[in-house]
Amino acid sequence: METINAATPADAPALTALINHAYRSEQGGWTAEGHLLEGPRIDEAGLLAMLALPHAQFLKAETDGIPTGCVYLEAQGEVLYLSLLAVAPEAQAHGLGRQLLAAADAYARQLRRTKVRMSVLAARPELLAWYERHGYQPTGASEPFPATTRFGRPRQPLTLLILEKNIDNS
Repeated sequence: METINAATPADAPALTALINHAYRSEQGGWTAEGHLLEGPRIDEAGLLAMLALPHAQFLKAETDGIPTGCVYLEAQGEVLYLSLLAVAPEAQAHGLGRQLLAAADAYARQLRRTKVRMSVLAARPELLAWYERHGYQPTGASEPFPATTRFGRPRQPLTLLILEKNIDNS
């Protein structure tokens, strides 16, 4: 049984490993992006910096004390920005991603945010379809993948599509 709680700086090494395994390893499952980007998705210093931001929350899912998933949430005005949704490849296809999205919705309601926003690689139609099945809709906005190598080095030109989900706060 998974439990979902707020991550702390002590979780940074395990969450860094989890995120890079889910996003970049050859065993990354259907969510892996290694064919599109090379290099790590995040480093420990970057994760610690995110944990230290005000108005941000990193949620972690654990099974028997071992991290199996996570999601990063940051209040940006009236919107809650969601990123780094990661599920360990061996824990995929059991509903943990859906549980993390539900926890994000609950956090948005707690903060009285009316929308959750995210960006997804346009080159990942199966991932876009998964988010759409969970209530996220394309906004029509897009942006180029960041020029920095902080998120990995693109193997091809990449575009991020912006998705949003309305949150009922009643």
